[in-house]
Amino acid sequence: MLAIIKAVSFEEAITIFNGTAYGLTGSLYSNDRNHLEQARVGMHCGNLYFNRKCTGALVGAHLFGGFNLSGTDSKAGGRDYLHLFSQAKLVSEQF
Repeated sequence: MLAIIKAVSFEEAITIFNGTAYGLTGSLYSNDRNHLEQARVGMHCGNLYFNRKCTGALVGAHLFGGFNLSGTDSKAGGRDYLHLFSQAKLVSEQF
């Protein structure tokens, strides 16, 4: 599915992008280095792709996970991901 919303400026497009309840993946095609930098800083999503398709994260190479209703903020494959499946426990004993 593809949703298209018209924006009057690039800044408004980023605001529209960030205004959804989801944040798994974003993609931007541009030759404008300033737009790419604005997007890098301003687009809030777990995976952001420039000048390439926005599907097909490479297992073991791309961390994957989203924000808001699109995930837990912890990226599958990242060092924090394993902690989701464990319980921390401390045992302390004095001799």
